[in-house]
Amino acid sequence: MNLLLLHPDQYLHGNRWRLNTRQRNHVCSVLKLAEGQQCRAGVLAGSTGIATIHVIKNNEIEVEFKPESNSIQALPLSLLMALPRPKMLKRILIDATSLGIKRIVLINSWKVDKSYWQTPNLKADLLREKMILGLEQARDTHLPELTLAPRFKPFVEDSLNDWAGTGQRILAHPGDHPALPCNLAEPVTLAIGPEGGWTDYEVEMLQQQGFACRSFGARILRVETALPALVGRLMRLP
Repeated sequence: MNLLLLHPDQYLHGNRWRLNTRQRNHVCSVLKLAEGQQCRAGVLAGSTGIATIHVIKNNEIEVEFKPESNSIQALPLSLLMALPRPKMLKRILIDATSLGIKRIVLINSWKVDKSYWQTPNLKADLLREKMILGLEQARDTHLPELTLAPRFKPFVEDSLNDWAGTGQRILAHPGDHPALPCNLAEPVTLAIGPEGGWTDYEVEMLQQQGFACRSFGARILRVETALPALVGRLMRLP
């Protein structure tokens, strides 16, 4: 936890906030802070700054938060990703959030096992919890906009064009394609398929929406490896 991320329901009055159980444990057991000591903090969807431990009493901690600056710059990249394996979903969402990606669609694909869409990990509160961890890691305060698209064709035909907006549309896909561009500063929408790859039909549908196939070399990578590697190649990180 690199940022003590304060939520609206923790607000008391003035500049005072009460920590939740996980935050209390981190402050006491990891940071080992005493009254009067400070750490980096931020308010969800707001600014970052400094939290001073005001009082530790009866297993509760109150802090005084002083805002100093806005949250760090978001990455101008939107991510269209085939739903990954449930056990990797947590890590991928944390990484995507910590990288600064603010718009994510998890979409179905023919090679995505139908059972993936039944996992409890897709509950809204659990998805939010994973993204909160990513914000804390990167010292960010603004949650991504996350959309679930369990039906590939309706989303691609009816919603994808408006969702992707302006900027380049890149389909990461193995094959004899032009090389992936690098160090882009303008908006980009990146499509990453399942570990078995997009089907020819899916590639064709995405191309009809303006996506261009680009190669990242001959190696076939796991999604959790491909995401940070692709983002690091494509974007000029803030």
